[in-house]
Amino acid sequence: MDLTSLLLQAIGGAIGGASGGRALKPTDLGPLGNILAGALGGAGGALATGGGGILGSLLGTAANSGVDLGALAGQLVGGGLTGLIVQMVVGFVLNKLKS
Repeated sequence: MDLTSLLLQAIGGAIGGASGGRALKPTDLGPLGNILAGALGGAGGALATGGGGILGSLLGTAANSGVDLGALAGQLVGGGLTGLIVQMVVGFVLNKLKS
């Protein structure tokens, strides 16, 4: 796994987490909390899948030389999905503990 994959999935996760908090209010952690939970989820997804991206096998894999746009898109989307899931789970649990 390379740093580019990790960063792309963290960015995708931050976007997914921010949108998840806005879409489902019971899981909202506030703007910064949503972004942080999503970014951690996206990066965690990158580490769990070896950096290849969840959708990397569907959209293509990274070439040995050059840039594979399908793999980059797969990493962003995969990070967004894992970030969304982590943000929603963490937000739901923390908001239930508060009430």
